[in-house]
Parts: sequence; structure tokens; C-alpha cells
Amino acid sequence: MRAEESIRTGNTALGIEFGSTNIKAVLTDLSGSVLATGSWQWENSCVDGIWTYPLVQIEEGLRGCYSALRENVQKRYRLTPVTYGVMGVSAMMHGILALSEEGRLLAPFQTWRNTNTQRAADILTETFQFNIPQRWTVAHVYQLMLEEAPYLDACVCATTLASYVHERLTGQRVTGVGDASGIFPIDAKTCDYDQSMLDAFEKLTGRDIKRLFPKVLKAGEAAGRLTPQGAAMLDETGTLQPGVPFCPPEGDAGTGMVATNAVLPGTGNVSAGTSTFAMIVMDGRLSKVYREIDMVSTPDGSPAAMAHANNGTSDINAWTGMFGEFAKMLGVPLDDGKLYTMLFEKSLEGAPDAGGLASIGFYSGEGMLSLPEGVPLFLRRDGGLDLADFYRSQIYGALAVVRIGLDLLLKKEKVPLTRLTGHGGLFKTPGVAQRYLAAAAGTPVTVLETAGEGGPWGEALLGLYYLARRAGKQESLGTFLQEAVFRDMKQSEVSPTPDDIAGFDAYMKEYRAALEVERLAVEKIRA
Repeated sequence: MRAEESIRTGNTALGIEFGSTNIKAVLTDLSGSVLATGSWQWENSCVDGIWTYPLVQIEEGLRGCYSALRENVQKRYRLTPVTYGVMGVSAMMHGILALSEEGRLLAPFQTWRNTNTQRAADILTETFQFNIPQRWTVAHVYQLMLEEAPYLDACVCATTLASYVHERLTGQRVTGVGDASGIFPIDAKTCDYDQSMLDAFEKLTGRDIKRLFPKVLKAGEAAGRLTPQGAAMLDETGTLQPGVPFCPPEGDAGTGMVATNAVLPGTGNVSAGTSTFAMIVMDGRLSKVYREIDMVSTPDGSPAAMAHANNGTSDINAWTGMFGEFAKMLGVPLDDGKLYTMLFEKSLEGAPDAGGLASIGFYSGEGMLSLPEGVPLFLRRDGGLDLADFYRSQIYGALAVVRIGLDLLLKKEKVPLTRLTGHGGLFKTPGVAQRYLAAAAGTPVTVLETAGEGGPWGEALLGLYYLARRAGKQESLGTFLQEAVFRDMKQSEVSPTPDDIAGFDAYMKEYRAALEVERLAVEKIRA
């Protein structure tokens, strides 16, 4: 009855996140407890060398996801939601949507997966003395300048997917500081685009680039309200009423930090899905510029070091799909959840070093390794081949590139880390990927009971923080999350064993050697 009353009166928070393969909505009550969810499957495609999603899929997916949520609420509570206490949109970070004055998309949306900006990223990194990854929005903008793109003069906005969708719903061209930190470097003191680097860009190009970017907002600030046009776009039935307040849109790195209670210095998380990345929140700066490490921001503006791998679980999904097809052929079809659980648990029987196997699931380029494109590879030495070692190598492979970044942060820079939390699809089977991540990082790993809810739940929590601030509470985002959401949450912690640590180290030796084969494959196959 309390849930029904919350929905009926609009005492709720709704977060919607555009992930790489899934657009998901999560509805919570004012304590952060999940009331209902909805989702819509989609997939990027490589068109003329560009990883993209068609604009029509963005709009169709948004409506489809919301429709699934609405139907879930109707089924569970026999209610149709008319309003919410707060809403928020998040999405995969980086990339570029280039818009005209009329809001028309001037070129296909380029996602984070693209690695066609190496020249621009190199020049900007040298100019700023700050690492600019290939996938950042500013790298895309400068690459367009270098290539003299014909539509560049008509471009009045270069933005991200989260900010774009937010503007369609509210009319406000803004984004959260975490998402903004994947657009252009952020000054931690001002929580805005770094002015010295803006000046350096203008000196380099003669252009004021800040005018192209959305306004930056911190967690807890107002970000507009749902317009009548936005309500009609979201809900084709006309039931949803305009006027719902919005919290700032965010990137998936920021919502991942919120969803794992990892926004305070010394806390970290690893998000493992289509891409895999590790985040550690810092008090200060790194001793030098690393091309392997991005410096981004938490949703409340604190600096965070990110080790980002463009490739994560795609190859695991492909292999699992094939085994599912084989099971169906034998007359024993399995649903995806059971299939993944069986295969992941089987991997626990494998050797600590995965039997000398190496899995490189690169479907796209890998910026951290300066690989412009990818070719999925599976390599093994002479000897036996069994299912347990094979799946262990697959899961290890999904964590291997992030391990390279963690070695720089934890071993070379000795960044303080008090807690590391795993979330995302890789951690849905209890005690498997969590154990392997603990071995990779050499530190205990926590998984929360909400690990499967992920980014949209994190965006809903940011909405609740906005409501708390609007009610006059002045607590920090970190304090709010700890006291209002995570204090009594169930969690499990796994510590690494010496055998697992030694095994992952041995696997990484094989993996690093296999990367030379990957480079040759890219050169010979993708040329």
C-alpha cells in the first residue's frame, strides 16, 4: 500500500539511462527502494566506419522504455503514473551529437566507441598537458576542424546523448558535471569547464569552443521541468503530465559512482558491461599525465581517475549465445539468466591462470592501448581445452584492460583506495566476477544487493538528492547517499586469495603477449 500511495501521489523518483545495449528506467520511492523497472533493447552499428545509433532509435527507445515501465507499474500496482517527484536522464558518456541552430542533427551521432580522433587527441593532450582521450567530445570537435568538415560552421551545439535527451524533454541545454568532464576538462574549484584550457584551445584554433557545450550543473541543482512537448514525446498515451522537475543529466560513469556509493575520496568502483571502466575518487592530482588514465569528475565535482576499456562483455555475450544455440539444438533450451549463471559458475572450476588461454574481445578500437580498431581473438597454447578454463579466460579478458589502468593507479601512483565496488551485468552471478576482480585489483571487492540496477537507479538517487536539497538539506552528496540510501543495504565482500592473485598475474603475462598478435591482426585484417 505504501508503494501504491507513493506512485499515486508522485512521491517517487524516475531515472532513465541509455546504456550501450539497453535503455532502462528505474522508479523508486523516496527512500530509494525500487518500485518498478522497464527496458528497451537496442544495439549500435558501424556505418561507414562510424559506431552510431540512428536518431529515430533514440526517440523510439525512450518511448519504448517508458512504455515498458508504465506497463510494469500497471501490472504490479493497478495504477498508471501521472507524475513523479523528480526525473533524470543519464547515458553513456563521450562522443558527439553536432546540432544546428534549429536542433537538427548535422551528422550521425558518434558514440564513445569511435577511435577516429587520434590526431586531435594527441595535439590537445600536448597543448593542455592533460590527457584527452579519443572518445571525448572536444577531441571529436577538433578532429572535425582538422578535417574541415563541411557542416562545422552550421554547428551551434556539440553535446552528449544524456544532454541531448534532457534538452528534448525539458528545453534546457545543460548537463551534469560528471557528464561534462567527458566533454572537456573540468576545473575542480569552479566545477565548470577549465578556463585556462578553453583559452589554450582558442589560441590554438581561433574558436571559442565553450559556446558549443551545454551549461554545467552540479548534483542537487535544478535542471528544468518536463515540458508538454517532452511529456508527449515520452508517453504516447498522453497520461503523463508536464511540470515534473528534473535533476541534472549525467553520464554513466557518474551514475555508476552514485549507484555504488563511491563518490568520496578513496572509494572506487568497476562498472562492467559493453565497456568496462574503473573509477577511483581522488583528493588531489596524479604525478604526471598518463594517456591510459582519464581525469573526470563525480556528479558533485570531485576529481576521479578513470581507467576506461572500450571493450567489455560483448565477446562473452557472443560465446554464450552460441552455447545457448547448441543447448537449443540438443532440445534443452535455457533462458539467458540460467545459461550465464551455469557458465560463470563453471569457470570457478578452472585453473587460476585460466589454463594458459587468452581472450581478447576487441570489437572496436581500444584507446588505452592505442589500437585504432579491434579484432576479437581467442588464443591458446598446445594442450587441453575445457569449458571451465575457457569461461574463466573470457571473464578475465573482460577485466584485463582495466587491470592495466589499475596497475598504474594503485601500484605506480599509489592512489589511496579504501573500498572497491563492482556493478553491472558481469557481476550478476554472485561470487564469480567479483572474485576475479578482487584478484585483478589485489584488494577486497564489494557487491551491493542493487548491483544489477546500475546507472538508472543511480540517476534516480541523484533525483532524490535534488529533492533533499530543494527541501533545504545542505548535506553533501556522499553524506546523503551513506545516510539515506546505503546505511543498511545488504552487501557481500570477497577478498583475493594468493592463488587467485598469482593466477591473474600469470594470465596478464599471456594477455600482454597476445596483444602483439592483436595488433598484427588489426593491421592485416582491418587494413
